[in-house]
Amino acid sequence: MAKSILIVEDNRQDEMLILRALKRTDLDCTLDVVRDGQQALDYLLCEGEFGGRAQTLPSVVFLDLSLPRVGGLEVLARLRANPLTHLLPVCVLTSSDEERDRQKAYANGANSYVCKPLDFHAFAEMIARMGQHWLAAQAATMDLDEENGL
Repeated sequence: MAKSILIVEDNRQDEMLILRALKRTDLDCTLDVVRDGQQALDYLLCEGEFGGRAQTLPSVVFLDLSLPRVGGLEVLARLRANPLTHLLPVCVLTSSDEERDRQKAYANGANSYVCKPLDFHAFAEMIARMGQHWLAAQAATMDLDEENGL
């Protein structure tokens, strides 16, 4: 299974920072970006403009909460309700430090909730660590599946 990260981010500046941070780590993975919640759902479920895409899931989704068309919490709830995506790792990556947003995200099945640091270096380091963590977790799961004949 190919390793990939889906970034769901409508802010172009944050998108560029995320991409730059992940590329600096030399992660062996594909980085895909969508810019609103509907695009994220279409990408992951191979619908709409992504109807012809091969039905493969990314290793992890970095999901912003404040998105146009379909908000991040709604995206998360719909992913958890779908048998194809209900176990997909989703990391909420947002500027909101509101406790109610954090609680809603975890209640809707977020695997983690991370506030975007204002300092670029802290932001870049956090993104790099998140990418490394989730790609390593996928590799470990794949190794276990192979050992168990799955």
